[in-house]
Amino acid sequence: MPAAASSLIPSVLVKLGPLDAIQVADLRPFLERVPDPRARRGRWYSLTAILLVCACAAVSGMRSVDEIAEWAARASDTVLTAVGVRRHPLRWRRAPSRTTIGRVLAAVDGDALDQAVGAYLTRNTAGTVSGKRQVIAVDGKSLRGSARLSAGHRHLLSAVTHHRALTLAQAEVGSKTNETAHFRPLLEPLDLTGTVVTFDALHSVKANVTWLVETKNAHYIAMIKRNQPTAHRQLAALPWPDIAVQHTASSAGHGRRESRSIKTCGIADELGGIAFPHGRLALRVHRRRKQTGERESHETIYAATSLDAHQTTPAELAAAVRGHWAVEALHHVRDVTYAEDASTLHTGTAPRAMATFRNLAIGLLKTLGAVNIAKTTRAIREQPERALPLLGITNNPDAQGT
Repeated sequence: MPAAASSLIPSVLVKLGPLDAIQVADLRPFLERVPDPRARRGRWYSLTAILLVCACAAVSGMRSVDEIAEWAARASDTVLTAVGVRRHPLRWRRAPSRTTIGRVLAAVDGDALDQAVGAYLTRNTAGTVSGKRQVIAVDGKSLRGSARLSAGHRHLLSAVTHHRALTLAQAEVGSKTNETAHFRPLLEPLDLTGTVVTFDALHSVKANVTWLVETKNAHYIAMIKRNQPTAHRQLAALPWPDIAVQHTASSAGHGRRESRSIKTCGIADELGGIAFPHGRLALRVHRRRKQTGERESHETIYAATSLDAHQTTPAELAAAVRGHWAVEALHHVRDVTYAEDASTLHTGTAPRAMATFRNLAIGLLKTLGAVNIAKTTRAIREQPERALPLLGITNNPDAQGT
């Protein structure tokens, strides 16, 4: 009998980690921290209930406000009761409509929602990287479809863990050129003690780097490209030909072979003081890539870090450099699985809120062990009740926090 029952659950869900509400934190108390932007008059659905509907729909792979409303319409009374949706005595429709959901997402406090989701993901991942130094990438992403219909750019700056690509903080910055000014406000709420923060040349600003090391007690790895000519010239001029390769790694897959080598060099005090406050090591990563049917390509990346030679190894530094670019995988899932770039949603904070729920779904599923996000969400969407335990929600209405 147990075997027959388990056969009803897709294998992709069986492989996920613990799904009971005791081990997965309940999302409700985190969403209750988000202030309700609506007037009290005419309000029937609680804000927490609507946000929970959005979260469950996102875990189920829903890509738009219309699809969220369709998910809610398909959900059973048991599911809706669990997320705190009450039945209106004078209306046949129980689930919130597309208009109701859209209005809430357009008006919700984006900062508060991001902080709630970031705190939730942090709570669920506590202890998952014990024994290892946490590495966080600061990276930006444009909402291309929303920007086309908005009066200006829609660009998000995020702090994302290298391990499982969990978004711990996110802020809307307008355009990519504004990222530097939002670097410190983005990271300010996070406990970064002992953490390594990776970022590209755009954020390699003396004031920000000094604040990161001296105030937040963190380390950094700054990736430097040619668009920061002074720093790039300083690093490229170091005696790399005289330094032996200290670590190599290779990988193959999807018709591509890649090999990487790294060299490190101590940064003189005067060099570190000019371009890289607290800089201790310079890095040179050489990457060779061969795609099937194409010529081999070569790329050299320079970086600087506040980590000293006795605090890390060349292999760890190479992994951190590669991990920074691997954050693009999160953007790829948002664009391909959730069609984020194709979305033309542009009203108020709705584009950012939808991105937040996508971050929540991807981060949580990865934490639970999902390898293929698209395949996992397809298995969940067939039965809305499967989303509840993933978010730590029980079917007990007395336990609801709305």
